[in-house]
Amino acid sequence: MGRSERQKMAAGEWYCCLDPELDGLRTLAREAVHQHNTMSPGQRAGIGPALSVLFADVAERVFIEAPFHCAYGMNISIGPRVYLNAGCTILDTAPVRIGEGCMLGPGVHIYCAEHHKDPAQRRAGLELARPVEIGSDVWIGGGAIILGGVTIGDGAIVGAGAVVTKNVEAGTTVIGNPARALVAK
Repeated sequence: MGRSERQKMAAGEWYCCLDPELDGLRTLAREAVHQHNTMSPGQRAGIGPALSVLFADVAERVFIEAPFHCAYGMNISIGPRVYLNAGCTILDTAPVRIGEGCMLGPGVHIYCAEHHKDPAQRRAGLELARPVEIGSDVWIGGGAIILGGVTIGDGAIVGAGAVVTKNVEAGTTVIGNPARALVAK
């Protein structure tokens, strides 16, 4: 018997995102996100209960401002003392790990899915899932976009509006589209 689309997605192989099982998982995520985004801040505290249960791992003192959006939630792991400002989106078709002490500005987007380049394959819903790893004490400025397959090293800074298409070394500041290391003058 062949592997399910969910198994293919988890293995980093081409899979069909139009699969009923995956659609059901996205529906669960939308419900948890809706609860998080519509709870009063006093009730929600740092993270809504349904969202906390949905994630693969959530450490202590995590704060996710509303609104927030994720595709599945089940692939997201967040370390302690992490702050996600309003409007963050994580399309977690693959594992997304955010290390201790990270701060993500408003409107930061993380995209793990890579759609097929061939129009017919894309129309059929084929995509790849590529993980994102964000080290500890990383600061990501508002409106930055992190693409799948990227690792951002400890202590790095991603400038506001940057589009990160390649790995970022620890302690490096990157800016621009595509993001490049900031060179001191």
